[in-house]
Amino acid sequence: MPQALLATVADEMLLQSARRTLDIEQRAVFGLQDRLGPGFVAACRILLDCRGRVVVSGMGKSGHVGGKIAATLASTGTPAFFLHPAEAGHGDLGMIARGDTVLALSNSGETTELILLLPHMKRLGVPLVALTGRPVSTLGRAADAVLDACVDQEACPHNLAPTASTTAALALGDALAVALLEARGFSAEDFARSHPLGSLGKQLLLHVEDVMRRGADLPCVGPDTPLSAGLVEMSRKGLGMTTVVDADQRLLGVFTDGDLRRALDAQLHLQNTSMRHVMTTGGHRIGPQELAASAARLMETQRITALPVVDAEMRLIGALNVHDLMRAGVV
Repeated sequence: MPQALLATVADEMLLQSARRTLDIEQRAVFGLQDRLGPGFVAACRILLDCRGRVVVSGMGKSGHVGGKIAATLASTGTPAFFLHPAEAGHGDLGMIARGDTVLALSNSGETTELILLLPHMKRLGVPLVALTGRPVSTLGRAADAVLDACVDQEACPHNLAPTASTTAALALGDALAVALLEARGFSAEDFARSHPLGSLGKQLLLHVEDVMRRGADLPCVGPDTPLSAGLVEMSRKGLGMTTVVDADQRLLGVFTDGDLRRALDAQLHLQNTSMRHVMTTGGHRIGPQELAASAARLMETQRITALPVVDAEMRLIGALNVHDLMRAGVV
């Protein structure tokens, strides 16, 4: 369409097109629910029994969807990878081994590159799950289980470009992955282990002891330490607070910026006032085995910026502040 003509397209026309597309795709996804049944259960059983890997394959747009499904399966407890069917016919078929399962995507169920692979899958004795819009197709009839992803129409006004059909296939793939992860008892911690560099991985894998300050970096004074010396310790360690401990390093309290403001308002003498008279007794604290994300939540809910870390005997073993959590990527 010429640029001059494109400029005359009304905004409302563009919005109507978008709404029509979303409506068609929404109905396509909702329609899947009525077709879930024995075929879906059979597919789940086959994949749960798989002792190797799930090999996902598809051409064109189905291939793109298949790649996403393979990635979702792999990150949720079902080892999987994507195999391009055209490349499979030129040597990559060797990537499929006995014990694997193939999940093949084809809306028509007649994709030439996939159909040509069927004899080789049978020879290997590899179970085949088909995700197709035509269960009675060549692919569907050859499969051990069929996921029915048919749609009434594509969102494309010419009913040609794969749109609603790929959305339905993607949604059905997600349904399969979630059913499998729940059946396996796959936890958030398991998910984090496969995403160690992501923010979720850091939230679920990092513990307080992994990010806390130790030893000489800990702000620490005794209860009889003058307020002036407590201020020096607090400033030197740069944590926004200092802890107050007894002779056995057991936590007695903390002294924070808020405590300092109250001491100044009361016009207390810096040299003659001891830390025991200005500290907050007890206060919030956390254990070293707690998740670093738990420390972040505690700081947020209590509106504090630092926490002492204590062992089961209330002995001070570390401390951390919100900047430590930020550097670790927890917040």
